[in-house]
Amino acid sequence: MDILTVQGLLAMLQIIVIDILLAGDNAIVIGMAARNLPAHLQKKAIFWGTAGAIILRLVMAFLFVEALNNIPALRLVGGILLLWIGYKLVADDESEHNIEAKDNLRAAIMTIVIADGIMGIDNVIGVVGAAGGDMTLVAIGMLITVPIIIYGSTLFVKVIERFPVILYVGGGILAWVGAAMSVEDKLISHTVEPYALFIKIGAVILVVGASLLANKLKNNETYLFF
Repeated sequence: MDILTVQGLLAMLQIIVIDILLAGDNAIVIGMAARNLPAHLQKKAIFWGTAGAIILRLVMAFLFVEALNNIPALRLVGGILLLWIGYKLVADDESEHNIEAKDNLRAAIMTIVIADGIMGIDNVIGVVGAAGGDMTLVAIGMLITVPIIIYGSTLFVKVIERFPVILYVGGGILAWVGAAMSVEDKLISHTVEPYALFIKIGAVILVVGASLLANKLKNNETYLFF
């Protein structure tokens, strides 16, 4: 498909729109993962985490797009893993990050890449479909949205620092996305479809509630220690 044709330009527009619509989720994951790092490392985590996530999406698009849509239980397992990541990102106390900065940075980057890779499964399938299978359009469309994701992630880190409660909102969003991914899995979708909304709400309550409880217990332990 020639990008300079009307068809090519429309396909590119569709790809960019899809990526922008999902950039909010990307920014939340990246911002949550980078929040406890020193300021000078936050930028590195955001940059390299975003780069790794985009590369992973391109690899999935080029090599696995057909398989991704047909692997049994992939969305189910990915969704459950996303629930766990959402919980860990909210429940991890800053005191747990008093290790070497390079380890913090590496851990943040890995969390960003893994979480974004899971969330990017539907994104990859949708983008490849919009591009009509043209991998050049897919690559260009994803790269165009990189600055948007990086800026959004940087902004989200600042918002979390000013309003820590937003962290729980982010955890709830990840829980919702993870549950939505799980209930759409072909292995169980026909059974759980009538209860999909309740499952999503339950997932949000579970992740946010467990995070609140974990943080409360940690705070109580800190007070007892002192």
